[in-house]
Amino acid sequence: MGTSNNHDAPPSLLQDLKVTIHTSSMIFPSKEIERKSLFLSNIDKVLTFDVETVHFFGARKDFPPHVVTERFKNALEDALVVYDFLGGRLKLNFDTKRLEMDCNAEGAGFVVASSEYRLDQVGDLDYPNPAFAQLVHKNKDFLKHGDVPVCVAQVTSFKCGGFAIGFSTSHTTFDGLSFKTFLDNIATIAAKKPLVVTPCHDRHLLAARSPPRVTFPHPEMLNLGDLPTGLESNIFEVSTEQLEFKVFKLTSNDITKLKEEAKNSISGGTCSSTRVTGFNVITAHIWRCKALSGDDDPNRSSTILYAVDIRSRLNPPLPKSYTGNAVLTAYATAKCRELEEVPFMRLVEMVREGATRMTDEYARSIIDWGEINKGFPNGEVLVSSWWRLGFEEVDYPWGKPKYCCPVVYHRKDIVLLFSPVDGGDGVSIIVALPPKEMEKFHGLFNKFLIRE
Repeated sequence: MGTSNNHDAPPSLLQDLKVTIHTSSMIFPSKEIERKSLFLSNIDKVLTFDVETVHFFGARKDFPPHVVTERFKNALEDALVVYDFLGGRLKLNFDTKRLEMDCNAEGAGFVVASSEYRLDQVGDLDYPNPAFAQLVHKNKDFLKHGDVPVCVAQVTSFKCGGFAIGFSTSHTTFDGLSFKTFLDNIATIAAKKPLVVTPCHDRHLLAARSPPRVTFPHPEMLNLGDLPTGLESNIFEVSTEQLEFKVFKLTSNDITKLKEEAKNSISGGTCSSTRVTGFNVITAHIWRCKALSGDDDPNRSSTILYAVDIRSRLNPPLPKSYTGNAVLTAYATAKCRELEEVPFMRLVEMVREGATRMTDEYARSIIDWGEINKGFPNGEVLVSSWWRLGFEEVDYPWGKPKYCCPVVYHRKDIVLLFSPVDGGDGVSIIVALPPKEMEKFHGLFNKFLIRE
């Protein structure tokens, strides 16, 4: 089955990259900026956790790490003018009782570090190595107690001349698409060229209506009641259980076979009107494996969540240059018995229906729900797709990255999709589960994949 079973033999991983931090400093906008407060939408304000990504680059004689570090630092300082909120701080507005961004130019964090290893000694870059956390720097208490920059960047050089750029950014600042645009702009600034895209910072475009109108039921949202405003947590709590991390790889052939299984699962080969996309079959495949790897109650309901970009779904559409978070969670729910017994195409249809449900009115209804209630998306598993965001296509003066990946985190309810290290048309899937559940997930993943 192609390379779908590569996860059977985990590679040997370096547990310590032996990283030494040489300097930690604050960098500031290269020009004076006007101090202001940035409104955060009801989508932004619940995403108060940090997103950590690592971007690996091979060695280039014309761009040794110390040259890259200086060019990158200067580019970031210029970017803090265009993206003024990145040098700001999250704060609670006591008048409106809302979380907002104080664009106060207090700066972003900048760290210079080195590893005692060569890049080729690190191992498989697309394997979820917790040691990659050494290539990013935590935002909290960065240079002084109580200070929490919303962006910290770290450049780590390797013995071979290769290097990694690690970002830790508050999720309130960007979603995946707007972070990709930010990286494109950083690359062009570093090359002393005009911005690729002039970012749109007007987050009032996703403000709730006045008065708010919740016109749909929202079972995908959990109302947490009267927690203090501004203390909203992340979507799923960090698990205290022992978790195993594995990468499950699907080749383009595997994805094609899943599509064929969906089409052939209808009795008599009857054609379905559902568009069978790669994302839909992958998500449906993950859903049934995750649900059936839990307890054995066939009547238990399982809800899968997955992000849908709403930029083009609104009326009028959001600008493609919109900087904030413009994704909402679609959902599908079924009993475990259904997930095991119904034709695979039905699960694919349910995933597609969740995305189709996300109309302008439905999206506005969720945003208005967040104005009235305090709560978060609620489900058994969230599929977070970094697949095809194009981080590896960003063309810096020092070249495109060899690979980009998120730093894995200790949550069993989030499954990450991302591009394979070889840049092919397949997908790598990071799963974190307790050992017994992982064993079942592993078996189901292969069983459903090879089933005709």
